[in-house]
Amino acid sequence: MTEIVLMSDPRVASVGVRECGDRLVSVRRTAPLLVDERKQQDSGGAFAYVREGVLDRLLEAQAALPDGLRLLYVEGYRPPSLQRRYFDEYAARLRIDHPDWPADRIRSAASRHVSPPEIAPHSAGAAVDVTLADAEGRELDLGTPMNATPEESAGACYTEAGNVSEAARSHRRVLGGALMRAGLVNYPTEWWHWSYGDRYWALVSGAASALYGPVELD
Repeated sequence: MTEIVLMSDPRVASVGVRECGDRLVSVRRTAPLLVDERKQQDSGGAFAYVREGVLDRLLEAQAALPDGLRLLYVEGYRPPSLQRRYFDEYAARLRIDHPDWPADRIRSAASRHVSPPEIAPHSAGAAVDVTLADAEGRELDLGTPMNATPEESAGACYTEAGNVSEAARSHRRVLGGALMRAGLVNYPTEWWHWSYGDRYWALVSGAASALYGPVELD
């Protein structure tokens, strides 16, 4: 089995950042992308922003999909304060469920589902949560709801999970194939999470440094 490197792994935090200066841009201004609004309330609209280089690659992936399929964009940029809230809330749930776990195990387990705030790809504008839709915009089955935790999905949220239908597995292959060819990398505990230019991308792709660090939206 291929090793899964979690976001909490020290190798991720050790990757340097050489900020390239790409702006955060709104995906709502780009007609080919179908944008879901489920994260609108949490982020106050920040969810619809990504770095320019990420948007370019999403459009490339969109163009590579088979006829009748579209990317469904759900979330991109996440303000650092919101990322901290998500991480702390999930870690608190794990502490309740596993009171005997030490702090480092809680941090590692939490990072399967929410990145530690200091290295989070979403807060760099580098990560997107995306799925597939048909030509009418109907979301396809990829095996679990987006943002399902490992606990509630019995691990089916893992990209290579075996406990999903063949149709869902096929949809994951189509989604992943288009995004990988466009230069994004997947976080293997979440089939929907893809990124470009962040520390995790640099580690997985072998880049000398990350292109994007944490940023605040003006």
